Amino acid sequence: MSATNDHGSPVHLAVYDTYADWETGHATAYLARAGREIRTVGPTREPVTTIGGLRIQPDLALDELRPEDSSLLILTGADLWDTSDDLAPFARTARAFLDAGVPVAAICGATAGLAREGLLDDRDHTSAVSFYLAATGYRGGGRYVDTDAVTDGKLVTAGPTEPVAFAREVLRLLGVYEGEVLDAWYRLFHDSDASAYAVLEKASGAAGEAAR
Repeated sequence: MSATNDHGSPVHLAVYDTYADWETGHATAYLARAGREIRTVGPTREPVTTIGGLRIQPDLALDELRPEDSSLLILTGADLWDTSDDLAPFARTARAFLDAGVPVAAICGATAGLAREGLLDDRDHTSAVSFYLAATGYRGGGRYVDTDAVTDGKLVTAGPTEPVAFAREVLRLLGVYEGEVLDAWYRLFHDSDASAYAVLEKASGAAGEAAR
């Protein structure tokens, strides 16, 4: 599979209690397969527990994270986005990342967190459904796009049922896959299109030859 050779800074995956395990697996797995370092960042360095009951030990605490040390911040969905203000500091960190020109990718409840922070008022975006974000009181309803995933500049958004589309946009944004290879990757994992596998195998072979 075609992948960029410039791996750059680590990708940071936000983790916290009630983190929705299934939403970011495609993105982080294929970033890692492309040689990107994935580091987890929690509210503190104390372990967190996902919706699926998995216990994760964060690599670093949120107050240790700086945009200049990262190539992307992935904000995962979690029940806590809608039941408390505990995760608001992650939305504020997203603002700092975007202000610094560093990409942010948010899925599911994390999009509501960004809406509350005002980060979706002037950017095209999507989420689970438009009225979910409207309930936050944000002013970006006119920029809502009813589609699987949206990239506007350095920001990716998606709803909870679109982990593969979310990953597609992340992989595109970081230049991991592109063109027909990215399209084949999406068709394989989203549509179970067996014909896409041959495209990926050919690209992988070509990448291997180029590396020699």
